[in-house]
Amino acid sequence: MTAERSIDREFEPRLALRRRLGTLFGILSAAAIVIGLTALAVLIADVVRDGWHVLSWDFLTSFPSRRPEQAGIRSALVGTLYLLVLVAIMAFPLGLAAALYLEEFAPKNRLTAIIEVNISNLAAVPSIVYGLLGLGVFVRTFMLGRSLIAGALTLSLLVLPIIIIAAREALRAVPPSIREAGLALGASRWQTVRHFVLPAALPGILTGTILALARAIGETAPLITIGALTYVAFTPKSIFDPFTVLPIQIFNWISRPQPAFHERAAGGIIVLLVVLLVFNGLAIVLRARLQRRIRY
Repeated sequence: MTAERSIDREFEPRLALRRRLGTLFGILSAAAIVIGLTALAVLIADVVRDGWHVLSWDFLTSFPSRRPEQAGIRSALVGTLYLLVLVAIMAFPLGLAAALYLEEFAPKNRLTAIIEVNISNLAAVPSIVYGLLGLGVFVRTFMLGRSLIAGALTLSLLVLPIIIIAAREALRAVPPSIREAGLALGASRWQTVRHFVLPAALPGILTGTILALARAIGETAPLITIGALTYVAFTPKSIFDPFTVLPIQIFNWISRPQPAFHERAAGGIIVLLVVLLVFNGLAIVLRARLQRRIRY
């Protein structure tokens, strides 16, 4: 009783101040959300107003042209989808394997700590730096040229730290009791991870991976740095062919003086937003379905 009165005397004089600060923080947070959503809504409304009328089947299936009324996004859309599949094939297994090793098997020593810090730092490196790395290593050293595979390797390096960090956070969220139960039943460390920990962490891992891939298809700077073409009137037939993607096509049209090309660019932005929303929706559906299967 004496201790409770002492605590009340300590906090009562500042209770009103703390409540006012809490109210002020709530107002500032709500204002920040309103400003962000308003700016986003204005941008989307402006893009839809400019580009809605150019959306058609011909716009999706036509190649770029010097005449704006005939210009389409076929090569850019196909290049974006090819690039997305290649990045997923290369980055997901590597990122998942690295996260599993660092979180479940690696010894907790100074070397592991250095590796973890560097992975976190790599996630914050500007994308243009990855473009310069891809230009020096994949385009010139390995002589892959301005090909689809060079672009996919460059973007894989870009999203790899993000996938590793997301996968590690998902693995950490699995209760330790699941690991202890698996080991107590006689399973090896690998069997415990494979049959108990990984299925429980899979919703978070897939969500982080899909969001990382969504970032990859919106990147322009690293692909321009490695020399991806801005005018491609064909679709790539192999991974060693030149390519273009939607962000580069949009940048090319925006940089032209004709207003008709600006409308085509707005149409391309709408298509790119739809692709991103589809991937985000896929991440939500996957997470919900996998979480329903988990019973701790």
